[in-house]
Amino acid sequence: MDISPATAHSAATSHPPAGRRIIALVMMLFFAFGFCTVLVDTLVPKLKGLFSLTYTEAMLTQFCFFGAYFIVSLPAARLIRQLGYLESVTLGLAIMAGGCLAFTPAAEHGSYPAFLLALFVLAAGVTIVQVAANPLAARVGDPRHAHSRLTLAQAFNSLATAIGPLFGAAFILTNEVAIPAASSLSADALRLEAGRSVQTPFLMIGLTLGLLAAVCWACRHWAPASQDEAQGGSYRALLRRPRLMFGVLGIFLYVGAEVAIGSMLINYLMQSSVLGASLRTAGSLVSVYWGLAMVGRFIGAGLLKRGKPGLLLAGCATAAAALAIVSLLSSGYLAAASILAIGLCNAIMFPTIFTLALEGSAEQAPQASGLLCLAIVGGAVIPVMVGAVADYSGLASALWVPVLCYAGIAAYGVYASKTAGVGMPA
Repeated sequence: MDISPATAHSAATSHPPAGRRIIALVMMLFFAFGFCTVLVDTLVPKLKGLFSLTYTEAMLTQFCFFGAYFIVSLPAARLIRQLGYLESVTLGLAIMAGGCLAFTPAAEHGSYPAFLLALFVLAAGVTIVQVAANPLAARVGDPRHAHSRLTLAQAFNSLATAIGPLFGAAFILTNEVAIPAASSLSADALRLEAGRSVQTPFLMIGLTLGLLAAVCWACRHWAPASQDEAQGGSYRALLRRPRLMFGVLGIFLYVGAEVAIGSMLINYLMQSSVLGASLRTAGSLVSVYWGLAMVGRFIGAGLLKRGKPGLLLAGCATAAAALAIVSLLSSGYLAAASILAIGLCNAIMFPTIFTLALEGSAEQAPQASGLLCLAIVGGAVIPVMVGAVADYSGLASALWVPVLCYAGIAAYGVYASKTAGVGMPA
């Protein structure tokens, strides 16, 4: 049986100062894994140029990064039940730091598979942190405001994704070294270019993640115990909950659409039919896409306290689909502005889908979170599909794939609004 709202509220507020400290720490975690995730968007054009990749091959960076969610999410949920929330977060941050350090040998050898391996290790750590942080943010505090609280946490994630492209443009895309084909460089020159623009920033990030891991380990006793929360059922019981399983599909579609657009954005804005921007300028403009998501999440945190989450989700997804259609059918500044504005519509989607799907799964929050985070593999599958369409018929036509994704998300929002409270524990 699930914990009642009254019981959950009492448990969550019995130590309010500790609860506030946990929420602050969770905000830091969302910033950390958001910053690491968005840097993959910067690496796509970088590696595409260095290794003369097709769009499909370049999207393998996203496949390896988000494929880790499919492999690691369920083991991460099991790990959280055994170790606890912040103990698992500490381990995840340490793995993330290890992945950042792995960029050094990848750069020195100028090896694309080595870069993919480093990305996978980094993503494995991100997965563990995210599987723990999402339910922790949703459950620490008044359960009535879980949608708003997780959206606020996601706003700090968006702050990181707005800053990350500027960092990537300054350190990774500097001097536009992604433009020359690998065939025009000697092996030594290739390693030098890759090492200079990739190695140092990821070493800096790895050191910062190590420090954050130490902070989480020192604060591990602040978090509520997770072992007793997960004894109320099995994955089989969760699979029989339509609201949760449709939410899993919603996360798959949302992450796939968001990542696909973010990954293609630099190359899209560089097209003469759009802005004809330079590599570095286009890389900096990606921060607008993620920055609008940040603004939208701060606004959405307030709106979700007053409106119906399902209907707000449906409205945002419909607007995102409309903007993508406008962009693919237009050119110039209109095409650029409309695709960047999708970031604003993306704002509340992930946290709203996540908390809508999580309702009624209080005792099995780690398992349910594991299933939902497993669906983040959409960020591996859909970008490769977009890359294949782009290779066949161009980047503009490839936007039809995210359009279909947003249509599915809108349908889930309507479904969730009609089933609010149905089958939920009293």
